[in-house]
Amino acid sequence: MSEFPPNTEREREQREAESDLAAAEAAVESDLSQLEQLEQLEGERAELVDTLRRVQADFENYRKRVLREQTALVERATERLVEDLLPVLDSFDGALDSVASADSPESEKVREGVVGIRTQFVSVLERAGLERIDATGAVFDPNEHEAVLQDDGDGDPHVAEVMRTGYRLKGRVLRPAMVRVTRAS
Repeated sequence: MSEFPPNTEREREQREAESDLAAAEAAVESDLSQLEQLEQLEGERAELVDTLRRVQADFENYRKRVLREQTALVERATERLVEDLLPVLDSFDGALDSVASADSPESEKVREGVVGIRTQFVSVLERAGLERIDATGAVFDPNEHEAVLQDDGDGDPHVAEVMRTGYRLKGRVLRPAMVRVTRAS
């Protein structure tokens, strides 16, 4: 037999069982608390990842928009510059027309010089995207031609004479050709 009376050992076992049960319940509560914290942290993490993705997408959209705006700004500046240079090109053409027939060797040299400078000038403008609107004999197109004179007739309108050359810049009409239109059949 044991040295303790039977009730005392049973009480001790019961106290140990209750203590073990309380420890187990505390462990379960601690685990549940940690599980809740983990779930909360996972929710916060998912929210932060979602926010990060949105910020990245917003930044990428911003970057693309700024690039488009910068490109448009450069194109507008180029267009404005080329448009301002068109009268200079017209002056070169006028100068060439005025020295078309060379009477002397000196005037031939001047003409060759003007032709060389005009060729370089046109080359620079073409690299910027400028192209000439070829209008002579073409069907009249109000998007590319500006009619300043018109001959009467019954046929479809055609360009009879180009009064001022028109130009496109990168496919868009920069300046329409000033033309005389005829309706001869």
